[in-house]
Amino acid sequence: MRCTACWRHARMSGQSSMEYVVVCAALAVALGIGMSDNTSVLQQLIDAFRLAYTRIAFAFSLP
Repeated sequence: MRCTACWRHARMSGQSSMEYVVVCAALAVALGIGMSDNTSVLQQLIDAFRLAYTRIAFAFSLP
């Protein structure tokens, strides 16, 4: 027999996971709006990560 406190904890844990999914989905939609051109926030973020990775890879390759 499961205790009531354990059941509540499991239910609350599931709720926080669902809230996390909703927030992440809303953020992805907000960043992805206007992706048809190069001025979208998501495209700028991807370009910034790409440039940062290129620079750090170059720095690591130096002797």
